[in-house]
Amino acid sequence: MNHFKYLTLASLLLSFAACKSPASTPAVTTVSKDSAASTPATFSLSEGQLSTTLILPGVLAPYQTVDLYAKENSFVKDMFVDVGSTVQKGQLLATLEAPELETAIKEAASLLHTREALFNGSKATWQRLVHTSRVPGTISPNDLDNAYAKMSADSADLLAARSHYQQATELSSYLEIRAPFAGVISARNVYAGAYVGPSGKGSDRPLLTLQEQRRLRLMIDIPEAAVGYLALKDTLHFSVRTLPDSVFSATISRMAGSMNTELRTEHIEMDVANDRRGLLPGMFAQVDLVYVNSNKKTFVVPASAVASNSQQVFVIRVVGGKTQWVDIVKGRETPDSLEIYGDLHPNDQLLLKASDEIRDGNSISTTSPGTIPATSPGTKIE
Repeated sequence: MNHFKYLTLASLLLSFAACKSPASTPAVTTVSKDSAASTPATFSLSEGQLSTTLILPGVLAPYQTVDLYAKENSFVKDMFVDVGSTVQKGQLLATLEAPELETAIKEAASLLHTREALFNGSKATWQRLVHTSRVPGTISPNDLDNAYAKMSADSADLLAARSHYQQATELSSYLEIRAPFAGVISARNVYAGAYVGPSGKGSDRPLLTLQEQRRLRLMIDIPEAAVGYLALKDTLHFSVRTLPDSVFSATISRMAGSMNTELRTEHIEMDVANDRRGLLPGMFAQVDLVYVNSNKKTFVVPASAVASNSQQVFVIRVVGGKTQWVDIVKGRETPDSLEIYGDLHPNDQLLLKASDEIRDGNSISTTSPGTIPATSPGTKIE
């Protein structure tokens, strides 16, 4: 019985010792965490520039392109070019024939000759009457007036006949199709003997399609956020999937100057030299759009330095050991950094990790301030 009491007492002592011995460990950990939390890190605010890179889709188009139609209903007589032919400005591409137009020209020429003969006759008659009327009493004034009126009417008919003939001959010049500029024939839809005519009347497709390919247009639509960072003559770089090892450059030549109300983008065109014709119209391009605000520096901070709640977006400034919430407006962002605008000044001490749990006006002790690089590397966003 006494042995049992001693064993029970020994067990209780061992249990009490086991429970008490590790109790100091959590207390040390807790103090360490509280100590770390009470001394947050700060950094010195400085001005810088944020470089952002977007990869935008673009399309290469001919610098000039035109669909060539027949002016008059006609038949193709001869075709002197084919798909892929390189032509010069003014070069004869095709000839057409229109029997009705040839007949109209002959009729206009015949009418012109008739009107010339009538005018010459009435003019001669009036001149003889004028010469004879110099002898008093030989020709009445009424006869002179009638002769002059006949000559004037024949003169008007002659002018009309000349205009009609000129119009007919000008239409005959449309039977020759010539290149309006130097380029490459990219499409041919007809052959000799085909019936052609104006678009929507004698033909639903053009005879030929001519493109200028030694110079191309690279067209992209940039988002509204990047509009203010690009200007004419800026150089951009792009690549195409068919030539993955090559990087091309282009200069901004034209900007729309207005936003697309549906897509919220601005249309931009760049001229691309293509003397070797390695690039083809219709290719899709990937444009590296790097935009930096080079005219004005802003404050660039780590993303962790910005906090927000349901009412405001702010950073926490430390002044005299007390916190101050400073309302800010966000600019461009990358995963690590962002531009901020607000009542801030260079060398302000900001908390590196802001949170709405750190209230405005709290007393706080911080670690030695560091300096965050003013310029953050760009990040590609596809």
